[in-house]
Amino acid sequence: MLLPLRMLLLSLHFIVASLLGLLVSIFRPFNPDNCRIAANLYARPAHAILGLKARRDIDQLMHPSGPAVIVANHLSNFDLFVFGPAVPPRCVTLGKKSLKWIPLFGQLYWLTGNVLIDRGNNIQAKQAMLTTTDTLQHKNMSIWVFAEGTRGHGKGLAPFKKGAFQMAINAGVPIIPLCVNNYVRTMNLNRWRSADVVMRALPPIPTAGMTMDDMPRLMAECHAQMSACIEALDREAGTTEASQRA
Repeated sequence: MLLPLRMLLLSLHFIVASLLGLLVSIFRPFNPDNCRIAANLYARPAHAILGLKARRDIDQLMHPSGPAVIVANHLSNFDLFVFGPAVPPRCVTLGKKSLKWIPLFGQLYWLTGNVLIDRGNNIQAKQAMLTTTDTLQHKNMSIWVFAEGTRGHGKGLAPFKKGAFQMAINAGVPIIPLCVNNYVRTMNLNRWRSADVVMRALPPIPTAGMTMDDMPRLMAECHAQMSACIEALDREAGTTEASQRA
């Protein structure tokens, strides 16, 4: 009984949050803090609707010493609600161009200043990469990237795409890994408490002085740190593969 009720409430909430976010963003389009405000409009009521219990160790993410590329693992469509409270001030995300066609959300995604990339168009993708470098270097803003490029659905951390690491090296800014447990493995929206969410930001990985020759090592280091952290978070939250099969 809880599942259909939650989906109905979540759909209504999604529309209301989108409209409120649009109202804010229309009066201050592309403001550096629009993304954080919109993310919280979506996420905080959704936590109650979905029955999520969250624990976050993200203080260094919320109080950064400067611009950074935030690399997070991507699990499901619920990530919008799960990660929303972790979006720091002056941060935008990197997303695929097709997102702008989602009614209400797409228009809000554009007005909040997020960077849209057409992965099938090399010229536009390169231009977007130049835009992100300028954003990081000269606008004192961070960029959030799901470096796997697709949802993992709780099957483990997939190989990373290069884009996030190219941006960080080009701009000379650190990478901040952000990890969440594989909450989708045990998520049950028919339970009052549907899932335990545990999130942790890892220490920044510096890129100053690096070149593209250093990128494979940087990607491997980030992937290894995040994989180990996610495994630890799964144990804390009881979302290991063993618990999934039980």
